[in-house]
Amino acid sequence: MNFAELHNQHDPLLIANVWDATSAVAAQESGYQALGTSSAAIASTLGYEDGQGMPFDELFYIVTRIRAVSNLPLSVDMEAGYGDSAEEIITNFRRLAQSGVSGVNLEDSRVINGVRQLDDVSDFSRSLRIICNTLRSENYSLFLNIRTDTYVLRHESALQETILRGQHYKAAGADGLFVPCLTSEKEISLIAEATGLPLNVMCMPDLPSFGRLKLAGVNRISMGNFVHSAIQSKLTDLMHGIQSRQTFEGLFGDESNR
Repeated sequence: MNFAELHNQHDPLLIANVWDATSAVAAQESGYQALGTSSAAIASTLGYEDGQGMPFDELFYIVTRIRAVSNLPLSVDMEAGYGDSAEEIITNFRRLAQSGVSGVNLEDSRVINGVRQLDDVSDFSRSLRIICNTLRSENYSLFLNIRTDTYVLRHESALQETILRGQHYKAAGADGLFVPCLTSEKEISLIAEATGLPLNVMCMPDLPSFGRLKLAGVNRISMGNFVHSAIQSKLTDLMHGIQSRQTFEGLFGDESNR
């Protein structure tokens, strides 16, 4: 199955969100069908703030290293596209497609002066249409998964605004709709039915089980930055333990007693 077809299989596509070559290898060896980068995890790894704080060239380099060690379909989290115009975003997407990337996430919000805010739906849809039409006219087959931050930003009418935006984005050529922080099974079902796009939800503390998400109409489940954050927390504990105990025994577990 190609990457687009994985969104229409019997069970939702569980994306392994990775941030470097090592995490990509771990995901491939664990049997995942596809990879997705986490912009927040990569930014953290490189010492940047999330929200397009890193230059696109640095993100692209990480993508090439992931591609070098894994043959799984890869979707790249492109945040707001790393460009101020549709033309600049298209240039970036071409580079990714030419490197073998299968899809991208593009979001309808951006961080301005440290504050994330939603783009105007008409302006974003107009830009999205240009991007979709241009890439398809040039025979690039990137799966364009469009992220809306209505729930992230706690929009006062999040359900209605998400449906409105999803319908606009489908009309503009989107292949999928990504709604992070969406956890209500009822609202998931309403959004999936009203937009008609493969629906992507993300790991959250109160996210229903994968089986229930499937019944609600979810096509794709992603991890966001949560796996990377959990690993960083364990790393911090490990480093602290070595310093406080003045021994390396904690690195080796039971082996130190053999």
